[in-house]
Amino acid sequence: MKVYTKTGDKGTTALFGGTRVPKHHIRIESYGTVDELNSHIGLIRDQEINPNYKKILERVQDRLFTVGAILATPPDKEILKNGKERLNIPKISEADIELLENEIDEMETELPPMTHFVLPGGHTTVSYCHIARCVCRRAERLSVHLNELEPIDMMVLTYLNRLSDYLFVLARKLSHDLKADEVKWIPEKL
Repeated sequence: MKVYTKTGDKGTTALFGGTRVPKHHIRIESYGTVDELNSHIGLIRDQEINPNYKKILERVQDRLFTVGAILATPPDKEILKNGKERLNIPKISEADIELLENEIDEMETELPPMTHFVLPGGHTTVSYCHIARCVCRRAERLSVHLNELEPIDMMVLTYLNRLSDYLFVLARKLSHDLKADEVKWIPEKL
């Protein structure tokens, strides 16, 4: 399989099922941002962090490929003429969301309660988490916009929402683990 096909040289790309759209199409923006998020999560996973976090992040990366495939498939191409689903991949499930929630709950048992917003930073690895969280929120916003135009699996929206929560708590937990300063945002008085 060649990496370059030259089919996108004029600014269009094919969705799953063959439909060609401009590369700036909201569907492309949505799954392209999920791809960007996946790369940022790979960067976090490459850091010297707890092996359990690495395992969870690898699972997240796998699930993000599923999210990307779902987003790359227009609704009219989801079902083949014989009635079978075109995507031969697992869907995002309640178990995927519960995994993130359980991890959040577990990490929070070791963290002080939140009393203020936190300024991103304190350690490079923590900053990578905050960047990934922001990219995740953008992927979520784009997917919500796409859903307003063409319905998508609502589990995708739930997963992206919960993943951004997970990345925020992971940033806090890594600050704790790495003994990095967690700087609270305290608004200046006028």
